[in-house]
Amino acid sequence: MPLGVARGASLLVLTAVTVVAVAALLLLAIGPRTGGYRTLTMLSGSMRPAYPPGAVLIDRPLAASELRVGQVLTYQIPVEDHRVVSHRVISVRASGDGVDIQTKGDANNGPDPWVAHLRASRLWVVRAALPRLGWPLLWLRSPRLHRVLLYWIPASALVWLLVGLWWPGRTDDPS
Repeated sequence: MPLGVARGASLLVLTAVTVVAVAALLLLAIGPRTGGYRTLTMLSGSMRPAYPPGAVLIDRPLAASELRVGQVLTYQIPVEDHRVVSHRVISVRASGDGVDIQTKGDANNGPDPWVAHLRASRLWVVRAALPRLGWPLLWLRSPRLHRVLLYWIPASALVWLLVGLWWPGRTDDPS
């Protein structure tokens, strides 16, 4: 392959990678701050097959009065650690200052064991999903990577610094 063709191909690949990275930044980081939507990564298999682990969900706001059975709602569960889940609404009922809902993950055997009372006037409903786009986030959350980041990288940097300090033949004289 001539050198000019290789350089042109390298430039094309670099340009494509840059365009994809900028688009991902705009879609996943900047857009949710300005575009009236938010993104979340599906961490579990509770909504398979529609939203498998690693899918990036795109939520849009919806007035609580417009919430209907069958929609996939992203909300904080009212028990335990109050984590955020995206599950399908199986019942909705107006209740005083909000709505009472019950949800179920599509892949789960039964409904979630709570009824959530949501007081917000605006709720977040899943409108779209980008399959596999969230895999890097799942990988970054893995215990193996945490060990690498917490132990191996600092240990390697320390060894590198110590070797640099005491390597035979090292001189402090720059001349």
